[in-house]
Order: sequence, then C-alpha cells, then structure tokens
Amino acid sequence: MAPEIHVGTSAFTAAGWEGTFYPKGLKPAEYLSYYARHFDTVEVDSTFYRTPSRNAVRNWYQETPQDFIFAAKVPREITHEKVLEDCDAEWEEFFSAMDLLGEKLGPLLFQFGYFNSSIFPSVEAFLERLLPFLDKLPKGYKFAVEIRNKHWLVPRFAEALRERGVALALIDQGWMPRPAEWFARMDPITADFSYVRWLGERKEIEERTKTWDKIIVDRKVELSEWAKYCYQTVRRGVTVYAFANNHYAGHGPATVKQFLELWPGEQKPGRGHMEEPPRSDTLFPL
Repeated sequence: MAPEIHVGTSAFTAAGWEGTFYPKGLKPAEYLSYYARHFDTVEVDSTFYRTPSRNAVRNWYQETPQDFIFAAKVPREITHEKVLEDCDAEWEEFFSAMDLLGEKLGPLLFQFGYFNSSIFPSVEAFLERLLPFLDKLPKGYKFAVEIRNKHWLVPRFAEALRERGVALALIDQGWMPRPAEWFARMDPITADFSYVRWLGERKEIEERTKTWDKIIVDRKVELSEWAKYCYQTVRRGVTVYAFANNHYAGHGPATVKQFLELWPGEQKPGRGHMEEPPRSDTLFPL
C-alpha cells in the first residue's frame, strides 16, 4: 500500500459540535456515520477510561465505511494505574474487544503520563518495564507509545521502539519539542507509520471555554510546521495518522480543516477534498 496520511479528531463527539460540525437536529446515534463521511479516521478517546463493550465496537464497525480507520487509546488502568504490571487480564479484555474492528483497526496508543523520578528514576528504568511488555504484543498490529517527559526523548528510547516496529507518538504541547526539534534530537520515525497528536494546553484553554464550537487559539504557525513534517514523512514512504484535540485550538474539526488547507502538496488529503462539502456554511468555523 502506498504511504498516505489519515487525519481526524480525538473523539467524534464534544459539547458545541452540534450546529457547528454536526447539523442541528442530527441524532447522536447518527454522529459517527456522519463523521465518517468527512474524515477517514478517528482516535477513540473513551477507551482510555474503560474498555468498550463488544456491542459498542460492533456498532462502530457497522456505522463506518470499509476504508475507515479507528485508532484507540489503551485504558488508563493499564498505562497509569498498573503501569504495565499485572495487567494481562485487562489487556486481553481490551485487545479482544478492539480486535472486533477487523481491517478497520488502526494504531493502538499507549499514552503514558509524565513519570517523575519517584516512579522511574530514568528512561532506562522505564524501558526495563516497557520493553518486555512490548515484546509480548501480537504481531501484525500497529502500536504507538507516547511519553510526556521530553528528557526521555533520546536515541536509546527511539531505537528500542524501532527494533520492535512500534511508533513514537509525536505530540504538540507547550513543554514538548517542536517538529524540527524532534529530528535535532534523533530520528523520531520508528515504524512504518508515524502517529501525531495535536493536544494543546488543557488548563489554559479551559479557563477560556469548555464549549468546543470554534477556534479560539491561533495555531497556524504550529500547524504549518506539522503540515511540512507530515508531507515530508509521507514522501519518505511512511504513512501518517494525525489527530486534533479540541484543547489544541478550541474546535477539533476546524483544526483538521486548517491543517489540510496548509498541506504543501498539490493533492490535498482527506475526505473533505474527495466528497461534497458539509451541508451548512456554518460547519468547520475558523
């Protein structure tokens, strides 16, 4: 398969999306099928809080077209509470549920928090916990690892993931490196795909709004950097999955739209450039 880019949002529902992204009056049960008309992927955020029921996963499958891709967060019970120890039962429950997505299952993300020295005194100590777990993962699936300690972004960490074909998740948050800085530290592409997350500053933006209906933070400069990175990564032969959180700029769907408009190639990626635009001029407010 030729390298490509898949761009979507973190979750497909949020306060403020009705009347901005979703047409007014659209039933919540129809949100996912409508979303899938305009994006070809979504990062499921709800799985971080609990493993979804098998019935829910089957519904996701049925409500989306054949080429749709689901990325999902590994439950926090595994990554935060048990931190990969004594969690075989939780992992099996989660993985068996997500496996029902079949060919629509995309990357599964291990989102780790910022571990201070009282938990892991060094990146080497964290790798001693992480690598045996990664070595047990089934083959033929896509996995990504996110860490939020910039001091752990060292070649040793990247090489360990590369040896296992696991992607290093690249995130946009204030204290993390900018795209060019990742390459100054090391080659951050560690698998046959790259995983990008536009996260923003939750505390800062929630002081201004908790209704995610419009862009309130200008991220054009940052998105231009990411567009260049993603474009070069695809040209390198690596598929990219990228997801926008509402906390990044105020409205995830509008962030995706702006990113696509900044794409440096002549052929714009994304469903929005292959199908008819949304029905209302109020959708994707910038």
